[in-house]
Amino acid sequence: MTFWNNFWDLIWWFLWAFVFIAYLFALFAIIGDLFRDHKLNGWWKAVWILFLIFVPFLTALVYLIARGNGMAERSQKEARQYQAATDEYIRQTAGSAASPSDEIAKAKALLDSGTISQAEYDQLKAKALSHSA
Repeated sequence: MTFWNNFWDLIWWFLWAFVFIAYLFALFAIIGDLFRDHKLNGWWKAVWILFLIFVPFLTALVYLIARGNGMAERSQKEARQYQAATDEYIRQTAGSAASPSDEIAKAKALLDSGTISQAEYDQLKAKALSHSA
């Protein structure tokens, strides 16, 4: 009898631990969304935070029902911004590995415009040709 009592107590404890951890995830998602929302007035943000402190479960439920769609949109917008920044970084990094003829053409344009000297042009041309080998 004690084994089953202890077993069900353990199951009950795991259930409550899961509920609490799920609530913490929701709470941090809500707080992150509050600070990500630039359209919401600072006073309203403070009101939401106060209600999250004093009436946590009900406030979290109301927030998710009332502002869930906007929460998803803001999250998607942020993900798109991160993806665009990552793509731009990859383009910049990959773009720096131009072909030797492109590098020589850029160096020639700089020489023609007077930005670099003939010696600098020769150095850039030798460097570009050495990368192709």
